[in-house]
Amino acid sequence: MDVDAIGEHAEKLKAVQIGDDNDDGDVVDQDIVLEEYEDFDEEEEEAVTLGFVEKPKNEWTLERQFFPSKAGGVPAWLDPVDIPSGRSSICDICGEPLQFLIQVYAPTKKESAFHRMLFIFMCRSMKCLLRDQHEQWKRHPEKPSRSVKVFRCQLPRLNPFYSSEPPKYDGNYKPSGSGAALCNWCGTWKGDKLCSSCRQVRYCSEKHQVMSWRSGHKIACQQMKVSSPIGESNKRGATSFESHKVGSKNVWPEFEIIIEHESEYNTDIPEDNALSNSLISKNKIDDTMNSLMDSFQGDDDKKSWVYFQERIAKAPEQVLRYYRDTNAKPIWPVSSGRPSNADIPKCSYCGGPRCCEFQILPQLLYYFGVDNEADSLDWASIVVHCISGHGVHHHIGGVEYID
Repeated sequence: MDVDAIGEHAEKLKAVQIGDDNDDGDVVDQDIVLEEYEDFDEEEEEAVTLGFVEKPKNEWTLERQFFPSKAGGVPAWLDPVDIPSGRSSICDICGEPLQFLIQVYAPTKKESAFHRMLFIFMCRSMKCLLRDQHEQWKRHPEKPSRSVKVFRCQLPRLNPFYSSEPPKYDGNYKPSGSGAALCNWCGTWKGDKLCSSCRQVRYCSEKHQVMSWRSGHKIACQQMKVSSPIGESNKRGATSFESHKVGSKNVWPEFEIIIEHESEYNTDIPEDNALSNSLISKNKIDDTMNSLMDSFQGDDDKKSWVYFQERIAKAPEQVLRYYRDTNAKPIWPVSSGRPSNADIPKCSYCGGPRCCEFQILPQLLYYFGVDNEADSLDWASIVVHCISGHGVHHHIGGVEYID
């Protein structure tokens, strides 16, 4: 991702922030809001946990029984049975099935959240993302339309799916059961729809069924009818346990998220070396930066941009910043249009305040190979908030949409 691409983040989206979970699975409000900084100069730079992506040495390590944090590919559902379906799985704006972006394994000290996973999905349409952002600036929209959705699942240590002991990383370790059948096209959502002809292939939506039919199932369907009697129940649909190939070619490439502490990068780095390690092309820095600085509205925008660049430059390949249980705040490329802390919606279940849990940076798009075109998917920052502290409401199991 070059400087032009990063510059467009500031122009397209000031910031995309998703209000997140109440740490127990009950539905709460979701909003695109920003957290307030009073003074960058006085703010202490508390180190946070950083996430980097890399190809896994063994693909099986990204299966659900190893509780992976990962980006791209298909989700490794923590609860393999209670998987979202219906309107929960589609963009509220265009109606297209959402695509898996990232999942973060973030257990708490509470027994009911011994295993805890956050899943983020989004529509690939930039038009939908911009409309989502516009609507979420409304203080309390009656019928919010979302193109980015967050789901949370948590399980106690003793549960029907996993051993209470740590998993064995030998490639042969398997969880209990196979889970629900998933869509054969996207491998992401529950396959509620069955091909009426061969009755052996499942889909999450009519859209994916049509795409699969046009891409080759029309021929394969006839072959399946010959090889297997019609009327047999679907035994071969991809499940949330199996490692499988999906029909869609639009799934983002799969990466493991590697965790490192930001304090390891707090040493002073010569400017030339810092730029050589960056995703940004060095020979385009000066002109682009000057252009961006000229376009910012006042000193606060410039100060915010400089601060953002300083923190990112410590580890340019970071795609995730994890804040829970720290006093650190998310970093923003611009400050104009930023609401106050009062605009961050409270938990709709208990009314408690929410804090920033993690932030997804636009560098992830570089690894996904997203084109740098005017209408390409882009964001400045996606920030997930959850209820402050370790408060939980004793919810066990299931995947909950954080509305």
